[in-house]
Amino acid sequence: MSEEETYQFYRAHKVEDWVSSHMYDAVVEHITEWFGIEEIEELTEEQMAEVIDYRENTLWEYSPLQYGYSDVIAHWENYIWEKEQEDA
Repeated sequence: MSEEETYQFYRAHKVEDWVSSHMYDAVVEHITEWFGIEEIEELTEEQMAEVIDYRENTLWEYSPLQYGYSDVIAHWENYIWEKEQEDA
């Protein structure tokens, strides 16, 4: 490292992807165990509303779990949207 070079975290995106992946997996595991389902796609609208309520009203806004919940919610919403498109 040269004296002119400022501090950097090389490949930070790799670490961020790793953290995001682990948070997603942890949230999926907890939700599927809690609701007794195999896949996130099996959640009902009422169950997802509970999950969203927990994320928005109970979980600390800066919690690392926010990554996982955001990804799970987006995954479920995309699944529902695709299902509605197929049924239309």
